[in-house]
Amino acid sequence: MRFTPQFLDELRARLSVSEVVGKRVKLKKAGREWKGLSPFQQEKTPSFYVNDQKGFYHDFSSGKHGDIINFVMETDGVPFGEAVERLAGMAGLPLPAVTPDAARHEQRRRTLHDVMELAAKFFSETLASRVGAKARGYLADRAISPATQLQFRLGYAPPPPERFALKEHLGKLGVSVEDMIETGLLVAGNDIPVPYDRFRDRVMFPITDLRGRVIAFGGRALEKDVPAKYLNSPETPLFHKGDNLYNHQTARKATHDGSALIVVEGYVDVIAMVTAGFPGAVAPLGTALTENQLALLWKMADEPILCFDGDRAGQKAAYRAADLALPFLAPGKSLRFALLPEGQDPDDLARSGGRGAIEEVIAAARPLADMIWSRELEGGNFATPERRAALEARIKELSNGIRDEVVRRYYRDDFVERLQRTFAPDGGRGGFAGRGNFRQGGGRPFQPRGGQANRFGGQGFGGGRRGPPGPTPLPSGPYQAASPQLATSPIMRGQRSAISRREALILQCLINHPWLLHDHLEEVAALELAHPEAHKLRAGIIAAFANDHHHSPDPGEQAEKMRGDIEKGGFSQILQRVEGGITTAAVWGAREGAARDDVLSTWHQLVALHRQYHSLLRELKDAELALGEDPSEANLAWLRDVKARLAEVDGTEALIEGFGELSGRFQKSV
Repeated sequence: MRFTPQFLDELRARLSVSEVVGKRVKLKKAGREWKGLSPFQQEKTPSFYVNDQKGFYHDFSSGKHGDIINFVMETDGVPFGEAVERLAGMAGLPLPAVTPDAARHEQRRRTLHDVMELAAKFFSETLASRVGAKARGYLADRAISPATQLQFRLGYAPPPPERFALKEHLGKLGVSVEDMIETGLLVAGNDIPVPYDRFRDRVMFPITDLRGRVIAFGGRALEKDVPAKYLNSPETPLFHKGDNLYNHQTARKATHDGSALIVVEGYVDVIAMVTAGFPGAVAPLGTALTENQLALLWKMADEPILCFDGDRAGQKAAYRAADLALPFLAPGKSLRFALLPEGQDPDDLARSGGRGAIEEVIAAARPLADMIWSRELEGGNFATPERRAALEARIKELSNGIRDEVVRRYYRDDFVERLQRTFAPDGGRGGFAGRGNFRQGGGRPFQPRGGQANRFGGQGFGGGRRGPPGPTPLPSGPYQAASPQLATSPIMRGQRSAISRREALILQCLINHPWLLHDHLEEVAALELAHPEAHKLRAGIIAAFANDHHHSPDPGEQAEKMRGDIEKGGFSQILQRVEGGITTAAVWGAREGAARDDVLSTWHQLVALHRQYHSLLRELKDAELALGEDPSEANLAWLRDVKARLAEVDGTEALIEGFGELSGRFQKSV
């Protein structure tokens, strides 16, 4: 473990909570504490408190609570390690190195980062000079203003006959030729007697890492007859193009603050999207999307939107991305695809139609399953049974490539329904309507009504049935015991009764108030639920919510329909066990008939506590492991601190229940 409890304690000791929070929140002294407006949601009356003596903050409006590390993670959307690094820099505390070799390696990387920073300043200054007039003209033609040029730190590499302009400039600043070669700024080799500048007569786009440090460059040629229109830095100790994204740092913060994550193809496209009001725009670096880049995208958003050019190449890029993502799909993790009008890229669209035109394209983004289905039908001739069988085999092969069992099952169900509706859209009377076209919309992908997925019943991929099949009930229990003895054992009974009260209340909120899913569906899907039956019921709730009748304006009717669908789906026993896990009826906002504001307040507090609880559980495991390896007083203090914070979570839960009881009495009185 790189950051020991002793290091973290020293970090917390050097930085008060009010000092860290005060950089983002205007705080006022309130007795022994500080107070201010919540940084997590809009409010008019301060409900955000900081206590330096106890070393934590608490936001009553959102339920968020934690120390300086939690605060940086929550407000900046960064992982634990990066939050610690930022705070250490603020405190002037050197980061511990894992090994002496690692320390030397880190020092070497810092040196190379310094070289890249000097190069970025050189290119920026050249763009602003008389030599950069042609490049400034190009940027003006692309509607990239001087302010935007500064925002993205754009630059210019001098034109021929200059071959050593950057090399000579950096040399005067004490940078060695070896460092310039290692960072990819110079072209060198056994057959090159004198290394020379890699970038010449190009508009320069600095590529940064998640800490904003320049790690590479992309250069756009200004002359038409240059072999490579775009030229990127080569692979270096700082830069691996398949592991990075253009505008990654800014987009991560923007998506954390609620912006959509939109993937476009090039540097100028990203700049156009950001200028038009879409700060969560990123681009791969001169290659097709890679597995590592896909993982980076899913860390920022559950369903990134891929926005490709409206030409054949853009469509092919979309299909490649769909094929890449398919094996790695997970519950809640997918892609959407927004295809632009033919012949246009995001830059064209932003300049011609502005934000409104882009919003229309984004709003029409299609799910991954639609893209796969369209691709398989595109230009196909399915006039014979053999060709339709080949299509079915291909669809089955694609769905079988999904590694996650649950997602794979739902994809197979979805494709089964699409196949059956396509070939028998009129209730089984035969739906094939001519060569290469399906009766239903000339090959357009079928949109299942109400989102009802059909279970795969072991009759082959299509089951041999004609017409849309009726839904098969889900199994009623989450356990498939190997023997009757195991099925009735105390182990299984103990698991069934282990649903936590908090998870039960979260699920009860969704059942009694399905309208919550309109705005919180992604949040619900991402919740970390400890009990397998809670997982099952959540899946049933989400599937039931897709039915149109859950969009009724009457909240009572919504709840009644939701409960009916859950019971029809075979979840009655799980539902009873969930309700049995609720040992108090005092949480008014989770019950039917609660006012909308009470429901929302209860929901936000429950979810915030739930996330904090799981975060503390992970820290508790780390503390116990550390204490086992090193039974020092510091590790023991860390363990006690985590347990105390867990107790605080339980205490806050009790406050919610008490508030809920008062709210319920008030509701009944009026």
